[in-house]
Amino acid sequence: MEIDNGSMDEKTKRMRDLLSSFYSPDASTSGSSMGSSNRYASPLEAINTTSFNPDQYMSILVQKSNLEGLLQKHVEMAAEIKNLDTDLQMLVYENYNKFISATDTIKRMNNNIVGMETNMEQLLEKILSVQSRSDGVNTSLFEKREHIEKLHRTRNLLRKVQFIYDLPARLGKCIKTEAYADAVRFYTGAMPIFKVYGDSSFQDCKRASEEAIAIVLKNLQEKLFSDSESIQTRAEAAVLLKQLDFPVDSLKAKLLEKLEQSTLDLQLNAEDLSSALVIGSSKDGNASESVYGASHEASVREFAEAIRAYRVIFADSDRQLIKLAQDLVTKHFDAIEQFIRKQICAADLLRVFGIIWTDVLLLGEVLNDAGLPDYSLKAAQVAVKQYVTCTFSRLLQDISDALAQVHTRKKEEGVQEYSLQLALEASKKAVLQGSMDVLLDFRQLLEDQSGLTISQRDSIVDWVQEGFQDFFRALVDRFMLLSGKNSSFSQSQVLPEATQAEKVVAGLVLVLAQVSVFIEQTAIPRITEEIAASFSGGGTRGYEYGPAFVPAEICRMFRAAGEKFLHLYINMRSQRISVLLTKRFRTPNWVKHKEPREVHMFVDLFLQELEAIGSEVKQILPQGTRKHRRTDSNGSTTSSRSNPLREEKLNRSNTQRARSQLLETHLAKLFKQKIEIFTRVEFTQGSVVTTAVKLSLKTLLEFVRLQTFNRSGFQQVQLDMQFLRTPLKEIADDEAAIDFLLDEVIVAASERCLDAIPLEPPILDKLIQAKLAKAKYQNPTSP
Repeated sequence: MEIDNGSMDEKTKRMRDLLSSFYSPDASTSGSSMGSSNRYASPLEAINTTSFNPDQYMSILVQKSNLEGLLQKHVEMAAEIKNLDTDLQMLVYENYNKFISATDTIKRMNNNIVGMETNMEQLLEKILSVQSRSDGVNTSLFEKREHIEKLHRTRNLLRKVQFIYDLPARLGKCIKTEAYADAVRFYTGAMPIFKVYGDSSFQDCKRASEEAIAIVLKNLQEKLFSDSESIQTRAEAAVLLKQLDFPVDSLKAKLLEKLEQSTLDLQLNAEDLSSALVIGSSKDGNASESVYGASHEASVREFAEAIRAYRVIFADSDRQLIKLAQDLVTKHFDAIEQFIRKQICAADLLRVFGIIWTDVLLLGEVLNDAGLPDYSLKAAQVAVKQYVTCTFSRLLQDISDALAQVHTRKKEEGVQEYSLQLALEASKKAVLQGSMDVLLDFRQLLEDQSGLTISQRDSIVDWVQEGFQDFFRALVDRFMLLSGKNSSFSQSQVLPEATQAEKVVAGLVLVLAQVSVFIEQTAIPRITEEIAASFSGGGTRGYEYGPAFVPAEICRMFRAAGEKFLHLYINMRSQRISVLLTKRFRTPNWVKHKEPREVHMFVDLFLQELEAIGSEVKQILPQGTRKHRRTDSNGSTTSSRSNPLREEKLNRSNTQRARSQLLETHLAKLFKQKIEIFTRVEFTQGSVVTTAVKLSLKTLLEFVRLQTFNRSGFQQVQLDMQFLRTPLKEIADDEAAIDFLLDEVIVAASERCLDAIPLEPPILDKLIQAKLAKAKYQNPTSP
């Protein structure tokens, strides 16, 4: 296989050399190149070169090969010769058509060239004839042409001379018509002539022209410094002065000062914006607002053109002009900051943004290197964030105002106190509807496609979510402050004067508790849905800080706050009752108490306080279900710890009766079923009232345990507690606990009594019925 591959390579090489020698334009060159390339080849390999020596080749071949090798070489060479003949024949056949076509082409070229020399000779003769005639015409007209050109030069010179002589009159006409640009153009055109001939031929004309130009300079300077002239007119005057070689560099500071003063008229004013937008909300508001925007835009365009002219006059003034434009944009956003502090909506803010963005684009066309769009975008980002913050602050204040209405008191006789229910509804509306309005307002910022807000969508989403998180945290703090539980801030910051002058109203605390429950159960889920629908995304907040809005955390905060407010309300009401009980039990001398003749008046005050609690909770809390209601209560005047032995003890002596009653009390404590007095307070009417009653009775019990009673004092306590048994069972849900606590009070009084002899049941019932009749007489409308 290696031998065959080697023979094929040699064959291919020989075929290539053959074709190259055939198509080579110079056979000697081809041969010499082949010879040079094979100069150092062996004689056996020189068979394909022009320097091939057959005798040497055969002698070497005979020496190196045997008979079989020679025969094999003979067969190979015969096959190669045959192949070469075949390839050469095919090569000739393939190029035969090309040879015939080339031959035909050469024949046609010979036929076409035959008559061309005659035609070329005729064309040359005609060209020479035209040239001779043209030279004759030029020769005959040469003198006249020279004379015409001389007259033309004379005419132009006379025109220039006439222009110089007419220049003073022309300048006078320009001064009268205030066409100072034409006057400057005429004078600068005549300056080359005045420089050459001004001191000789045209001396008078030069003097008159200079006098006229002096007037022009004076008038241009007056225009430049005139406050009544527009900025564009003053800029044109500066350009003309510069063309007259007037030292305008000294005017640079003064003109820049004029531009700075003009920016004062272009600044946006919060009051003007407010009035324009207020008019914009009326019927003809769009027209009025468009007029305001059009006039402002026209002023800015004039200012931009003045800056353009200033740059032309003073090429090195870009830094001052850029600072001037940036200061104008900064003052625009300062006006927006004051504008945002007022109660505005997103639509008003976007309209003001549109005015500022138009100003930025107009100034950016003149000051391309100022970077005003990026500068204004950063300032707009700060303004939008401030708007979001101020909006949440106003929402917080609206909720505080709604809650502060609870403090409204009657000032005239017959005017009822502000209803807690109305305050609750107003607060719920302020929280939920206010939050929805805020989200709707912020959605306009997201949907706006103007230049200042289109790139802030992610930032706005993050700000809104963070704003709600911070808003609800601040709302919890505000609730704590209103309830009197937070002393980190002065109440004068948030509460009106009427609130500062008095203590926190218990009804307000109850409203705060229910509002906290409403926010946890209703407001937060609704706001979360709206945020997920319209304010999802964001991304400018780092992932390491976690999500901006965490509803679960807010719900936990308000759940804890609601429970705290509910307990605070119960404690506040219980403290009022505690003050009443303190006066009742610490004022009289119980050891010298007189025999009871009626139920004491403190019972009425005690029931009034409980009725006030019931009235407030009915306005705020749901009714709920009544618990621990017993059906076997028969209104017995005996204690729940008593047993049938009690009737026998009444007939014994005082000493035996007291000793037996004490023994009976301890036995009852051992065998009576334990009752759970204080349970978890729920957000229902019955739970709150019941808890308040239990706390009051427990307080009353402690006061009783601290006193020492005689028989009459003990009987008075027995009468009062027995009278309270029925109304308290109607008010509270847990009858068992009420009975237990009332019995505890009576037993404690007996334990602290020097002579514990209770009232007979008939006497007890008689005194109670007398109290009921008296109460019915005093208040016939009561049941």
